[in-house]
Amino acid sequence: MNLRIDHKSKLPLHIQVEELLRKLISQPEYQNGSFLPKEVELANRLGVSRNTIRQATNKLEYEGLLDRKKGVGTRVAQRQLSTSLQDWQSFTREMSKRGIPTNNLLLSLGTAQADEKMARFFNIPEGTPVCKLSKLKGVDGEPIVYFESYFHPRIVLTENDDLNRPLYELLSEKFNIVVVRSSEHISALIAGSIAKKLQVEARSPVLFRERFVYDPGDRPIEYNVGYYRSDKFTYSIEIRSES
Repeated sequence: MNLRIDHKSKLPLHIQVEELLRKLISQPEYQNGSFLPKEVELANRLGVSRNTIRQATNKLEYEGLLDRKKGVGTRVAQRQLSTSLQDWQSFTREMSKRGIPTNNLLLSLGTAQADEKMARFFNIPEGTPVCKLSKLKGVDGEPIVYFESYFHPRIVLTENDDLNRPLYELLSEKFNIVVVRSSEHISALIAGSIAKKLQVEARSPVLFRERFVYDPGDRPIEYNVGYYRSDKFTYSIEIRSES
């Protein structure tokens, strides 16, 4: 693959490098486990600083696309799940399609300061205020999942917005934002501080889902975390083999 960026483009260099790396890691050789070129090699070949390369690779690493080990190298991560809107949708809409009515048992809108992970994902300084939307969803009054959504600073929701409607419909209507891709990490946790909201014991297992959401230009839109009651919810994944 020809590694080249446009130094005359108005698009920031680190964004160009990030897009180039996304294409690079989709190549069969890297999907099969080959190491990416070293940071200094990429910098020399592209004519950019190592800091620019690091800024791009850091973002991909935090999305779970790259696995970097000091002294070893960087390769494509094997345990990351990527989905598209053909495969995922809002929890409310998904349950509605199954004939299961859900309701918001808790709905809270506020602000939070971007931590290191959010700052890298949104490409903003750490500590930048971002809009935070929290939802506790349930069926027949019993909690099933607790969500926290954090949005890029250009997205500001208010109490005047209908926060009960499907989130991505709201983003489309108010901000003309269409979301087309998410990267997800799924793991198991002990309920801990979330136990009270989900009405489970503190040491009960919960399914933790971390989601990074993008628009068609691959710009970050939402960082979302969800805590699912393991006794009430199963996260199913369908994988199709290519013919």
